[in-house]
Amino acid sequence: MGTIVIAGIVVLVILGFGNHAWWLAAAVLLFLYAQHGRGSSASSPGGPPGAAASYQEYRERRDLHAKWERRYRRERPFEHRRQERDKSK
Repeated sequence: MGTIVIAGIVVLVILGFGNHAWWLAAAVLLFLYAQHGRGSSASSPGGPPGAAASYQEYRERRDLHAKWERRYRRERPFEHRRQERDKSK
């Protein structure tokens, strides 16, 4: 996936010699790839360096999701029952 993004950036830079807006697009693509593309595969589950932090983040996300689910059920009981009924069909 990374090679496709890098190739796209190179193409946008080449196109940028004719229209400078393409350079802006290349910069945005490079920024997005640096922020989201490379970091997603670095923290694999079960990896020794970040395993504890990953698990803690997972637990925090899970607990927060459960909290919002309980709040939704409490504030909208009829909608929750309808969704459960639709889900069982």
